[in-house]
Order: sequence, then C-alpha cells, then structure tokens
Amino acid sequence: MSKAMTLVADSGSTKTAWLLRRQGHDDISVESVGINPVRDAADDIEKVVAGVAATIETYLAVEPDFQAHRQWQRHLSVFFYGAGCIEPFKDSVVEALKKCFAGSKVAVESDLLGAARALCGHAEGIACILGTGSNSCLYDGEEIVANVSPLGWILGDEGSGAVLGRRLVGDILKCQMGDEMKAAFFERFQLTQSEIIDRVYRRPMANRFLASLVPFLVENRAETCIHELIIDSFSSFFNRNVRIYSREDLPVNFVGGIAAQFESELREAAENEGFVVGEIERSPIAKMVSFHCP
Repeated sequence: MSKAMTLVADSGSTKTAWLLRRQGHDDISVESVGINPVRDAADDIEKVVAGVAATIETYLAVEPDFQAHRQWQRHLSVFFYGAGCIEPFKDSVVEALKKCFAGSKVAVESDLLGAARALCGHAEGIACILGTGSNSCLYDGEEIVANVSPLGWILGDEGSGAVLGRRLVGDILKCQMGDEMKAAFFERFQLTQSEIIDRVYRRPMANRFLASLVPFLVENRAETCIHELIIDSFSSFFNRNVRIYSREDLPVNFVGGIAAQFESELREAAENEGFVVGEIERSPIAKMVSFHCP
C-alpha cells in the first residue's frame, strides 16, 4: 500500500462526494449526506465523518498489505470543500475531520474555492456554481481574489435552480405563458395554486421546492416562452455576478447541475452578453482531486 494518500470531499447541503486517491491503487469513492456547518450541529457532523472513515477503512482492510499499514491515517491529507465552510462555522468540520482521521493533515475551504480549483487548476479564471443556488468568483490560480455575494434565492442567486423555479411559478400563476402551458404545468406536478403558495411561504426549504420544478423547463425548453425565461435568467447572472469583475478576457467556467442541464442556453446567454464559457462540469470532485494530485 502506497503511503501517501489524498482524500478530497465535495460537500453540498444535500450530499457529499468523497474520493480517496493513492498512487498505484484504484480510487475509492464514498457518498454521504451533506455537511453544512452553518446548519448542522457539531455532533451530527462528527457522526457523518466517522461513518465515512469507517467505510474507507473497510475498503482498505481487504487489501493484502493493509495489516502492514494500520496507521494509514497518518499518511493521509484531507481537503474538504463545502457549502457553509466559512469562518467561524468551518471549525466544527475541521475538528470532526481531525478526530475521525486522527493524525491526518486537514484543510477545510468553501465549495466555491473547490469549484475554482477544479475548473481552473493553477490558471487565472472566473469560476461559477449553478445548482440549487448560484455563486461566482475571480480566481488567481490559487485563491479567490473577488466574489460577488450570491445573497440567496430571495435577493439573488440569479440563474440558479431555485430562481428558475421561482420565475416559472410566477409566470404560470400570473398567466404569462398561455393556457396550454399553464395546464401542462399543473398536470405535470399535480399542485394547486394554494399548495404552491404554502410550499413557498409557509414550509421550510422553499428553495429546494422551487428547484424541483426545473424538470418542467428541461422538458419544454423548445417553447419560446420557456427559452426566453432561461436565457433571461442566465443573462441576469452574467450581468449581476460576472460583469463586475471587469475581466471579459477570461473564460467563465461552471460547475453544477443547472449549468450542465442547460449548457446550450448558458453559452447562448454568455455570447449575448459578451462572455465566453469555458469548462462546464456537473460534479467537480475528480478535478478537485487532480488539483491536489497532479
């Protein structure tokens, strides 16, 4: 068993992808629930990390040379990139990792820095996240040097799944898309107007509910009204989040399910606004690992 090992985690609020890389061995992939230290208690974070550590050890234990390397964690470097991993909240993630991977080197950073390192490597660029929420940054090849606050789905998050869903619901309920499209929407989701209002204004996780309506946009993207909604949302993202960096010379790169699903519309909106889209990755975990294990 090669001594040097690198474990990288890409964590959102819903799920976390973990990938262990060792020279001369196959990668080991583990998936756990999401970890967000702004939301989650320290004890809950530790339970999740402990489960991952136990799972990895189970995989390693079947290898013929494992018994000679029982102290494998002492040869491990852990890089955790996650939603909510900002000061002072990320301290609970650091402590859980240090406890569950005793003796390992541990670094915890934001999901945005992880996206930037995955998308741009050691080159300067603009890195963005387009998923349930959205975010962007100017990256110098090692660190984030500028960031427009995303502000969340009520005040910002332009181009995100939550905001696309919010705009769709608003247009449907205000009869901006025609009777056929409105009927198709209600048939597709089996929701009443009052149920939608309840889900948005009274129940928790309204952003996730709104993002869950995005499949309707995917299924009807050829319709003019839907196409215009998508393009306008992405144009708003470029204008309110990317243009402020004043670096139209740099490619704009993306991670996230929304970026991957609507790649053609995203590139169209970018061209309309004078930007060039570079890399688009649904999940950045493999390239995150490559950043640390070139």
